[in-house]
Amino acid sequence: MPAAQDLESRVQSPRPETPEPGSRQGRRNTEPDVQLLDVDGAISRQLETCLKHIFAKYCTPKPSSSNAGEKHLALLYPPAGAYLDQAGLDSWARDTNGAPFSEETKEELQEFLDVTDDGGLTFKGFMQIYQLQTENDEEETWRDLSSHGFDRKLRLVATRREDLDEETAAS
Repeated sequence: MPAAQDLESRVQSPRPETPEPGSRQGRRNTEPDVQLLDVDGAISRQLETCLKHIFAKYCTPKPSSSNAGEKHLALLYPPAGAYLDQAGLDSWARDTNGAPFSEETKEELQEFLDVTDDGGLTFKGFMQIYQLQTENDEEETWRDLSSHGFDRKLRLVATRREDLDEETAAS
């Protein structure tokens, strides 16, 4: 039965997490209406909303606290002109990846992405990071979203465990 074995080896992908040849990165979520990239390959509106929330947690100036009573499950929005300074960038990188960026990485971000005159990462630059990452490694973007409390339907379902622990301790 070499023919059946041949067929099975062609059907079984050695890397099942890799998208099928006809699919594109950012369009692999099993939820039909929830994708990271739109049909043109740009960041979807749903992902942009999530990224605004994540960016707002670390930006300068801070967003207004109109949602203070329900801060953990209410989406934040960055104020106009907001940016990530060095401390905000380090905090975001640590919360997302477990460690701040190296100086070399920070220099690359300032060189290639949209930044303020003082080198602060703008929301446009933040979106550029996620555009490139999602095009190249969609699962990495899903992991980032998960680390900031978003599920596979791009709903904010929880905050970081440390935030919940701090609130419990303060009560």
